Amino acid sequence: MNALAALWGAIVEAWQEVRIHRTRVLLSLIGVGVAVCALSSVVGLASVVEQGMRESSERNGGRPALLSVSPSGEHVPSDDRMDTAWSTILTRHDIRFSSKVGYAELPVQFRDGVTTLMAKTVDQSYATMHRTVVQEGRWFRPADSELLAPPIIVNEEFWRRLGSPALDAHPTAVVRKGDTKVTAVVIGVMKTPDSRDEPTAIILNSAVDRLTGGRSADFGPAALEAWVPPELAKPLTDAISAEFDRALGQGMVSVNRQDYLAYRDSDPLLPLKLGVGGIAVLILLLGALGLVNIAMVTVRHRIREIGVRRSFGATSARVFFAVMMESVVATVVAGAAGVALAVLVVKNPWVEERLGDGMIADMPPFPVEAAVIGLVAATVVGALAGLLPALVAVRVKVIDAIRY
Repeated sequence: MNALAALWGAIVEAWQEVRIHRTRVLLSLIGVGVAVCALSSVVGLASVVEQGMRESSERNGGRPALLSVSPSGEHVPSDDRMDTAWSTILTRHDIRFSSKVGYAELPVQFRDGVTTLMAKTVDQSYATMHRTVVQEGRWFRPADSELLAPPIIVNEEFWRRLGSPALDAHPTAVVRKGDTKVTAVVIGVMKTPDSRDEPTAIILNSAVDRLTGGRSADFGPAALEAWVPPELAKPLTDAISAEFDRALGQGMVSVNRQDYLAYRDSDPLLPLKLGVGGIAVLILLLGALGLVNIAMVTVRHRIREIGVRRSFGATSARVFFAVMMESVVATVVAGAAGVALAVLVVKNPWVEERLGDGMIADMPPFPVEAAVIGLVAATVVGALAGLLPALVAVRVKVIDAIRY
């Protein structure tokens, strides 16, 4: 209890000294606050960039752990046999998220003529498994397979060539299937990470026969995908492969994990984290150097005051602790202000939009570790910056200090 009271008394005394000498320490506080703000901002912005990189990888290869089943060998089993075996496996292993993924040619009548584009054929769970971002409108719903007009989701170029109609008006696209015309309803516009010049679309597997002449053989047979817990990826891969072998024959299909963590023994984002750590250390060192210089000047101006304290009985430990605590208290206050400013910077909607390019579906909150790192860094910098001035203050002789 006495130790806590002594500590609290030292903190209060240090705060009073900071207030008295606020003009002298103002520049150092500004420097520390800016350094902590930069440090916390770098860590916070890195979390946004890391999330963007992760989601980009998940859009391409699926979320961990995504298993892909595709025919292998010379003899390709029929879609009906594959689908029947797949349905049984999904039920047996209680796999909630799965999709059949293929490609089909889609001749679309635009204002400037017919364009045959490549459409991806998926099931409703595909968006969750691949973090598909719908910029306008919505993704497929389970009831969409029953609509009279097949729904499609298009990219921005497709939408632009339709005249960028309002989706609330249920715009349609005319698809040519042989000599007949089929009307499809545009329900959503995909957000694409680049400015693709070619229109693309996504359609449901249930609408393939209604809109196209069948899946394109140029991309091979359709693949079956399942999103499973990462810790179950290896046993499920072996189990699914064995069950397909029993249902279709030995070696008819291959089962592989295809998400971005599939073939990585280490963290693929480690280089980014190391780079952020290096920048943070550099910022911290620059802030510490500036604070040491200001603290040394402040102590030299207070040599007479220190001598008077020593003459009234203040011990060396008391003087040492008081001088150091002044630096620590000042930097903690500056660090708190720097962290608050960093939160405003990182969570600014303009900053988030520019960093994520509108492609981050789950924007991360300001990381708690960034605030903790900022405050801890401010405390450590204050202690280190106060160490040298405190040693100088202790070494001052009482009689020399009074005469100063």
